[in-house]
Amino acid sequence: MTFRTRAWPVAPWLRTYRRARFGKDTIGALTAWALIVPECVAYAQIAGVPPQNAFYAAPVALVAYALFGTSRFLVVGATSAAAVLSAATVADVSADPKAAVSLSAALAIVAGAVLAVAGLARLGFVANFLSEPALVGFLFGMALTIVIRQLAKILGLSGGDGNFFERAWELVRHAGNWHGATIAVGAAALAALLLLERRLPRLPASLIVLAAGTTVSAAFDFDDHGIDTVGEIPGAVPVPGWPNIPAADWLALLAGACGLALVVFAESYSIAGRFAREHGDTVDASREMTAMGTANLAAGLFKGFAVSGSASRSAAAEASGGSSPMVSVVAAVLILITGAFLTPLFTDLPEPVLGAIVVVAVRSFLKVAELRRYWQWDKPNFAVAAAALVGVLALDLLPGLLIAVALSLLLFIARASRPRIAVLGRIPATDRYGDTEEQPGAATVPGLLLVRPDGALFFGNAERLKLGVLDLVARTDPPAGRVVLNLVSSYRLGLPVLDTLEELRAELAHRDCALHLAHIHPEVRAAVAASPLGHALGPDAVHLSVAAAVTACRHAPISGN
Repeated sequence: MTFRTRAWPVAPWLRTYRRARFGKDTIGALTAWALIVPECVAYAQIAGVPPQNAFYAAPVALVAYALFGTSRFLVVGATSAAAVLSAATVADVSADPKAAVSLSAALAIVAGAVLAVAGLARLGFVANFLSEPALVGFLFGMALTIVIRQLAKILGLSGGDGNFFERAWELVRHAGNWHGATIAVGAAALAALLLLERRLPRLPASLIVLAAGTTVSAAFDFDDHGIDTVGEIPGAVPVPGWPNIPAADWLALLAGACGLALVVFAESYSIAGRFAREHGDTVDASREMTAMGTANLAAGLFKGFAVSGSASRSAAAEASGGSSPMVSVVAAVLILITGAFLTPLFTDLPEPVLGAIVVVAVRSFLKVAELRRYWQWDKPNFAVAAAALVGVLALDLLPGLLIAVALSLLLFIARASRPRIAVLGRIPATDRYGDTEEQPGAATVPGLLLVRPDGALFFGNAERLKLGVLDLVARTDPPAGRVVLNLVSSYRLGLPVLDTLEELRAELAHRDCALHLAHIHPEVRAAVAASPLGHALGPDAVHLSVAAAVTACRHAPISGN
């Protein structure tokens, strides 16, 4: 059997996989499994579904990504971001806990379908519009939202409802009901996790604390002392099934599924891209979309909930020697065994220990230093990050993300709509022309105004360019008889831009000044030639370079176009 790599990205690693790698990949898989097991239970609670549903989703999602993903190192599964967004979207559709399982599975299916279709349509470029500051602020706010929910478990209280501030106030308002024994267990778990990570970083701290907490809980009957435990978890062997929900609920999930799909893709692609840069690999954004879509479709069809790429598990597996998708395949087998035979081991797991594991897991998203760096060096992007953070805390995850994306786009448009117009001069002892503000000694040419917009022209900045050039002409002394516009940064000119440049040509002609174009690319040259601008300019006013334009202008009589 032969595989076509373009159609099935799994083919390369299957055909070239060496058995000698299996030992290290297995160690990487065991390390990932040690993190997945406790986090499955924890993130299932965040998502508002029973723990066994995490065991349904994990193995099929891992295998699906191993089949279709393009990263050698990415490990997928339940993550805090995906779990919180899933819970928030499901809660908007129904507050009935009994409906959460079906709605969560349906949401994963819809989000997976959105990602799969987007990937097949080659829409991976949308990753470029989710800026890093937006992600930093969003993930910071998401982490704080998760922490405040887990603090309720550590304090022995119910989680409450509402946004971050409302939940925080509920915890403070019920301070008299804080449960001392629960707090002691949670604090001990937090201390143990942090100590193990600092002193013994190669050991799976979360699994060790989970096992120790469960053992102590069973030995001292934590339930009898008022400390909540996870309780019985039914055996979890993945069985496919279609969510039984009304058609109206499917439609109600669509908007949230699109937001979830965006977050899942952005989170996964950023992790895959980081490993690719470190190891000299490449990842295909559109194929990653399809792979994550397939993983979520599989999770939903097996009664799970939304999954995403995991930074912690991927990094742990890579550090342990795992370097191929075989890590995901082996980890899937281990989780199947755990779900089928080992779930009774989690019955006595204390809720405050689970809360502590989640708090420590998400603290890496609290990038205070990064926010401080934005504040010091890039206040507009700090505003984007802060808007995302506050939006998540005050309005919830998806609105916060959408606010940040909108601000990122507005910031991009604002910057692109105000291109700097460089005045060019001849660099001494050369035939090259450079920015007079950046090139020492670059001298302007008498009678000519050589200008270059530092950015591509489009409908949003063409008018500003026209006004800027006219202002420079008015201030040039001695007066310029010709303006040479260097279009090196523009690879395509739409009709609105061509029309605006024609207006500029006409305005300059009224001032007895001719417009010339230089350094235009082939596609732009064809568009100009077919437009009214090209007909008015004529071929003699279009040049291959600024130097050619200067030479032509010096040997031609001065007149408007």
